[in-house]
Amino acid sequence: MGSKLSVNSHRADIIGLTYIYPVLSRRAGGLSIGINFNTNNTCNWRCVYCQVPNLTLGAAPAIDFALLAAELRQFLADVLHGDFYDRFEVDADKRVIKDIAIAGNGEPTTLKAFARAVGLIGQIATEAGVFPASDYVLITNGSLLHQPRVQEGLRVLNAYHGQVWFKFDSATEAGRLLVNNSGQSCQAAVQNVLTASQLCKTKLQTCLFDFAGRGLPESEKQAYLAMLRQLKDHCNVRQIMLYTIARPSAQPEAAQLAKLPVEELAAFAEEIRQLGFTVSVSG
Repeated sequence: MGSKLSVNSHRADIIGLTYIYPVLSRRAGGLSIGINFNTNNTCNWRCVYCQVPNLTLGAAPAIDFALLAAELRQFLADVLHGDFYDRFEVDADKRVIKDIAIAGNGEPTTLKAFARAVGLIGQIATEAGVFPASDYVLITNGSLLHQPRVQEGLRVLNAYHGQVWFKFDSATEAGRLLVNNSGQSCQAAVQNVLTASQLCKTKLQTCLFDFAGRGLPESEKQAYLAMLRQLKDHCNVRQIMLYTIARPSAQPEAAQLAKLPVEELAAFAEEIRQLGFTVSVSG
């Protein structure tokens, strides 16, 4: 028997597979089939809200393509034709595959054979009848989008009508260092957003929370709004996903983190909408 799926748990080992895991997604509103390339719990960033235990700096290991294909076919068959929903006590209104999301326990674009993996997933999901009805999503910090091999992966993703969810938590250098432990400049990140948007449909996803009692600083809000004005003038990114933390962090800063009130998220979302963007909010 399985255990009840919950939006409060995104365990990559819940069904005992290496690369595939199910998620009830707050943002997607149903079943999201997660793909985890970073089976070694490595990432090129260390976001303070990350739920991955024993996270280390590094890249995704070489992938076993035969195993990835076998697991994805097996799991899709279980969801579409088996008793997966019953075993994991999924509510009736959530029994729909909203998307297949490349995310997992680290930055997926660190995988050297990234484009090949994107293509294989797209092919299998299409053969199973999941695409094009369900979305194909890459959740990424976007830090490597200047690399040709990653751009090729986005071209493949676009061929399957996929989309990029580009992490952009802060538009200040200090904020990015504090929240993401990233030394990449804001301007480099903006350029990578522009690149992503030229290759594939792109949305921004932004995690906002109270860090050490500072709430949502006005300086961060204004820098973020200024960044959006810049994007609006140069690309077609118009969708923003604002959310706050829902699950405990596995990082040393965990005790300093707290959810932002939904009212505060909603107020900021309204400021963003005034710039002409569509905004969703997940509390």
